[in-house]
Amino acid sequence: MNIKITVDNNPQSILLSQQLRREIFGEEQGISADLDIDGLDNNSFHALAYDKCLAIGIARLALHKNNRAHLARVAIKKEHRGLGIATQLIKSLLVKAKELNIIEVELHAHDHLQKYYESFGFTDTGQTEQVGDHPLIKMCLRN
Repeated sequence: MNIKITVDNNPQSILLSQQLRREIFGEEQGISADLDIDGLDNNSFHALAYDKCLAIGIARLALHKNNRAHLARVAIKKEHRGLGIATQLIKSLLVKAKELNIIEVELHAHDHLQKYYESFGFTDTGQTEQVGDHPLIKMCLRN
């Protein structure tokens, strides 16, 4: 499998990202569109993973004031999970964050993913947040 990763913020990538999230989060996982569509897509960079011409995974880096950003919306189509695609997407967005001189990247992780995100250098801030039925751990990476 030859996976290609793109990172950009053009309208086509935003639309494709939203379509994949609707499919993965909404249809497969039953997550409400209200929790996904938060108005940050236009001020974000979207990493998309392709297998041949088929988009199979996404992640988003939402830009905030003071050179800060939020990494979120990581999702891989079910049949492509467990192949390291999420890792490729996250690494590509962390490279983009460095290019943009982002000084801090924040994310909110499920507790079972804490060690995974620590492998990228994220640290637990000691804060938690409840999103829908999901308790999430706030983590930060300082560049």
